Amino acid sequence: MKTNRRVALEYWREYRSQFHMGVSWGLHETTVGRIVRKVEDLLIKCGKFRLPSQRQLYQPGWEWKVLVVDVGEIEIERPKKTRNATTVALQ
Repeated sequence: MKTNRRVALEYWREYRSQFHMGVSWGLHETTVGRIVRKVEDLLIKCGKFRLPSQRQLYQPGWEWKVLVVDVGEIEIERPKKTRNATTVALQ
């Protein structure tokens, strides 16, 4: 059980993918997912760890500020791939 808690805590703390967590702990990524879900379910059943409802998160008098960022793509000019353009390193 200690390993399950450690895996779940590390997953939430570092926010790494379940695949990378599995590699670190020697587990399959689906096993990591099951462990995290199991610990989350236990915390919910406990009743001490509850998130506020959506109604509590939104207050009618709040002023919303929105920032819109325009990120366009720009084509990058790269050198043509030819045999002559390749540099050979001598050892």
